[in-house]
Parts: sequence; structure tokens; C-alpha cells
Amino acid sequence: MTALFLVIAAGYFVGEVNFKGFALGSGAVLFVGLACGAFAPKAAPPGMLGTLGLLLFLYGVGIQYGHEWYRGLTSPSGLRANAAGLCGLAAAGTVALAIRRTGAASLPASLGMFAGSTTSTPTLQAVLDALGGQDAAVGYSLTYPLGVAGPILCMYVYLAIFRPQIAAPADRLMKPAEVRVRNATLIGRPFVDLQQSLPKGVQAVAIRSSGQNRVPDPTAILQADDVLLLVGTDPAAIGQARELIGEAAASIAVDRTALDYIRVFASRSGVVGMPLGSLKLPGGFAYNYIHVRRGDVDLLPDDDLVLEFGDRVGVLCHRADFDAVRRFFGDSIKGVADFSYISLGVGAAMGLLVGLIPFPVPGVGRITLGVAGVLLVALGLGHIRRTGIVWTLPLSANLVLRNFGLTVFLAQVGLASGPQFATTVAESGLTLLLLGAIIMLALIVVTMIAGRLLGIPADDLFGVVSGVTGNPAILAYASRAMPTDRPDIGYAMVFPSVTVAKILFAQIAASVLGS
Repeated sequence: MTALFLVIAAGYFVGEVNFKGFALGSGAVLFVGLACGAFAPKAAPPGMLGTLGLLLFLYGVGIQYGHEWYRGLTSPSGLRANAAGLCGLAAAGTVALAIRRTGAASLPASLGMFAGSTTSTPTLQAVLDALGGQDAAVGYSLTYPLGVAGPILCMYVYLAIFRPQIAAPADRLMKPAEVRVRNATLIGRPFVDLQQSLPKGVQAVAIRSSGQNRVPDPTAILQADDVLLLVGTDPAAIGQARELIGEAAASIAVDRTALDYIRVFASRSGVVGMPLGSLKLPGGFAYNYIHVRRGDVDLLPDDDLVLEFGDRVGVLCHRADFDAVRRFFGDSIKGVADFSYISLGVGAAMGLLVGLIPFPVPGVGRITLGVAGVLLVALGLGHIRRTGIVWTLPLSANLVLRNFGLTVFLAQVGLASGPQFATTVAESGLTLLLLGAIIMLALIVVTMIAGRLLGIPADDLFGVVSGVTGNPAILAYASRAMPTDRPDIGYAMVFPSVTVAKILFAQIAASVLGS
């Protein structure tokens, strides 16, 4: 165990070394583990420890991306993204099998290079389990750096050749505006009629009538000179609303006697995973939602918006009711870092059980999903979000849990594979490196070609490329290269699907060719 944690510490130190934007990140833990394992073969901890780490990683990924993954399977843009990613994956798998068939590399080395070139740690675990040895880890470790650097270089070349024009989106911060009712066609009409006529993305959240601020009642009748507080993230839409209603004003924000503003953390399990429209604050007092801040983005408080751990909810109400609002939402920073070990235990156990179920594959026989079952179950739970149990994890806790799990797995595999790694590098290291580059290029180039043929915009396509490889360093480069948030969305829609596909490919190939 001492060796394991020393490898983790040294690996992260090496992984933070940055060369012109390229860094190995957590992948460096594997290389430090290989070096230590070569010098101290008996230092390797039990394999079960690595499997536990991988389980935590896959469960965290599934819980976080389950909702986006479902959208990717049900929306036209998501289907195109997954189709492009699977085309690239099919090309990479075909090249890996062709390398084995020509005799240029053994089956463990070929599948290990496939896992390394696609930076897929779960695929490596599937190969190790299916073949019952550590040989695949050598091919993985040799080609992993190419799997990180190669896609980044391909994106750079793509930008240089095609020079896509991607407009930077406006910031998504909530912008309030006060407007005085001057439009004669609105005077005397119910407030609900005004709300329905506002441009998309704009809401009226407060009204000042007869010198008093109040939460608008849908049945209230608009009067001349009433002042409305509008909120929205699009300045153009707010401008249209202002022209529809009347003229700019300034009176609601300066009077806090009847209505004031409070922003609270959504940390109580009773509100997380629930649509905002279904949440009714107890006490019978008047209130209204202004916005929900998630990460660095403001979201309009629609009734269908589902709250997540750590969301900050902006509420208009009387100052005397602030404590009731805090109690209802939880309002605890500590709470957004906690999670239910019940949900983690039950969800992971269900995933492991699903992974044990054998199912027939024509021409292959019966195979089991193994740890991929954990990913599939977690994706489903991440989409459902809550039943009687809140399945989602706070983002901060999720990141810590899965990154720690991945690090433990890489350290354990590196220590266990060190002796074979030293021998293979001395005998055929350069050959495996070149073969891994071919697999990587097949994956990325075919994905990019398929994406262009399917009409996927460049910022979405960079997310697809990041998802089909899966390494966070590649996604980080894509996000820097593109001025939108589309790479993150493309990554989330594609990454779970191709991860499962990689695992299944490795298991089937190992079952058919390794017998």
C-alpha cells in the first residue's frame, strides 16, 4: 500500500508538467507505476484494489452524464454525434484486429494498443479480465501518450485546414430590467396574458403597483404605470420585451420593504432531483424564483427545470421569510459535498449484478458485461436522478470520487505490469508505438470525416472527438479551441456510448480470438 500511494503522489507530480499545452494528467500515474513495478515486482497491491478504483470511476461517470447520454440517444444531433464516434471506433477496432492478423503484434498487445490509443482505462480492464494476464497493459502504456497528444494534434490540423468560423456566444448571466407599463393594449388585461406574450427566455418575476412591490398573481390586472421586473439571459430578448411593454423604469430594486432577494444552495435531498415547479415553499408566504445558477451559468427558473446538488436558487420574498427559504433548500456548502452512501452502494451493487448476467452474442457465445454493467446502470440512474433515493452525486464529490478511483486503478495496473513492460520495451517498443499511432489516426480521422459528412458543426465535432477518446486533457484543449460550450455537450453525449462499445469490442475480440 505504501508503494501505491507513493506512485500516486509521484504520478500526479509528473502529470502536472506542461509542455506547450500538453500534459499527461492522471495518466502519468500509470507510467510511474510501470517504472516502480519494473524495479520492485513484489510491490504490486492486489488486483481487486484496482478493480474497486475502476468501479468508482465508471459509476461517477455514469451518474454525471446519464442525462446527457439519454439526450444523445434521442435527439437528432445526439444520434449524429454517436454515429460519427462509432464510425471512428469501428475503424480503430478493425485496424487493431488487422495488426493482430498480420502477426505484427500478439492479441494482448493489439487490444492493449487499442485501449491505449483510445485512452480507455475500462477497456484495458476488460482485456485484462478476458485474457487473464497483464500483457495488454504494456501495449496500453506505450500508446497512451499518443492517444492523448494525437487527437490534440489532429484538432490543430483541422483548424488550420478548414478554419471554421464559430461565433462566441453571449454570456449566460441573468440580466434584470425594470419596465413601466405604457402599452395601451396591455392595460386592463390579466398578468398571465402578458407573461405568455413575452419573448422566449424572458420572464416577469415582480410587479410594482400602487407604490408596493409584490409577487405577480396570474389573475392580477395590469394598470397604467405599473412597473414590472423582467429577467432573462438574452439582452436582445429583454429589449424586445421592453418595447412591447413600455419604457425603462427604476423603482422595484430600490424598495426592499415588501420584497427582497436571497440566493440559497440547493443541498437538501428533498429538493434535489425535483422539478422546480413541483416545489412549494411551506408557510403560505408570497415568493417567486428569479434564476438558478449552475456552475457559471444562470438558468431561467422554468417549472420543468430539475434541481441538482449545488444549484444556487435566487428567490424573491419578504426578508422575514429568508430563514424559511434557507431551511427548505438546505443552503449548506457542506451539504453539496456530501452524498448518500446508500445510493452509491445500491447503485454499484446493481451494476455489478448486471455485469454478471451472461447474454448471447451470435457467433461468439455468451459474454458478460463485467464492470461495464456498472457504467450502464449508473447511466440509467443518472438519467432518472431520483426514485425513493436521490441517485445523483454532488459534482464536487463526484469528481473527487471518480478521479481517486481512476488513480488507484492506474497505480495498481502500473505496479503489476512493470516487469513485462521493461522486457517488451526493450524488444519491440518502437514497433508497438508506430502501430498504436496507426490505430489512433484511424479513430480520429474517420470520426472527423464522418462528422463532416453528417454536417456536424466544428465545435460539436471537437466534443465528439473528445468523447470518442475520452481523455479530459483532449476535452480541455477542445474547449480552449472553441468559444462555445458545445464541446462539453458533445463529449457528454458520446463518451458513455463509445466506452460501452469499446468494452464490448474488447471482450468479444478476446473471447473469439483468445480461445
